[in-house]
Amino acid sequence: MALTKESIEAEIKAKVVEIAAQTGDDASELELDDIIPATGLIDSTGLLELIAWYEKHYEIALAQEEINIDNLGTLTRMAEFVLRKKS
Repeated sequence: MALTKESIEAEIKAKVVEIAAQTGDDASELELDDIIPATGLIDSTGLLELIAWYEKHYEIALAQEEINIDNLGTLTRMAEFVLRKKS
């Protein structure tokens, strides 16, 4: 399956929903441009889990300086970052 921005956004959102559910939160209403850390839907451990999954799932290695709000803050930014890394 070809990676599209929309398919990547949907996969990442599904993972955020899964992680949030582990602590009893419902992230199903998360919008594409919501700043994920600012929503409070997942804690710092959840963010680490999300980033580890993201690297493995999309087979990309993140340098420390790439782990920031500009690249990974929202579903849209995360999808766009994957596409840039894969191009």
